[in-house]
Amino acid sequence: MKKINLAITGCMGRMGKQIIKSAKSDKNFKIVTLTENRVIKNKISGINPCLNTIEAFKKVNLIIDFSVPKCTFEILKISSKLKKKVVIGTTGFSKKEEALIKKYSRIIPILKAGNMSLGINLLMYLTEIASKSLGDKFLSKVFEIHHKHKKDYPSGTALMLGRGIATGKNKEFYRLIGKKYLNQKSFPYGKKINFNSLRKGEIVGEHEVAFSSGKEIITLNHEAFDRALYSEGALTAAKWLNNKKPGLYSMRDVLNFS
Repeated sequence: MKKINLAITGCMGRMGKQIIKSAKSDKNFKIVTLTENRVIKNKISGINPCLNTIEAFKKVNLIIDFSVPKCTFEILKISSKLKKKVVIGTTGFSKKEEALIKKYSRIIPILKAGNMSLGINLLMYLTEIASKSLGDKFLSKVFEIHHKHKKDYPSGTALMLGRGIATGKNKEFYRLIGKKYLNQKSFPYGKKINFNSLRKGEIVGEHEVAFSSGKEIITLNHEAFDRALYSEGALTAAKWLNNKKPGLYSMRDVLNFS
């Protein structure tokens, strides 16, 4: 297999650094470009990091983006001109921004996932099944814990799981979003989906979906111990996307969950 010339954006972030480490160990990839949203003077893995420009992405086949929404759209604008494939792991997009990503996917192949792990995507699939099976008699909520450095809340993964609840009910997700709590010891179930985010220590990620009828509670949960599972998932997604036509894909497509 010919190596995929890879660009990694947000290269100084936690996920950026982890993807660099994983990609260096994967014979399917050659890292040719690293970018950040500020000037970095020191080389990383023998490469001078640069800003997101047309010149930076000319020689790459595919871009893996774990940055912030503003940078993601810089990257998508350039990628659409150069016809480059993009894996998006960035989170925190608004409803309008989600729609804009979908527009870009008509021009280039994009794989977007709030979480790249096999376990989380299986959890989302099970969440959809549970939500559909339990129906409206059960109220729901989503709880997540991440390290103290994470700024956005709820996490992209928590929102993914909320979307799974909405899909199971065959309802529009944004109309089902309830209250968003931060660092609360407890929070209520609701007819809409309530979220609680806890930020502490160096926790990689914990997520729980709970359904309650008032007489019984059903919980689905996932705990991550190693950030490498996300970077390896992103590289698996990149290999899968490399031969795809324009469109908006997800990890569900990669993992072939029906």
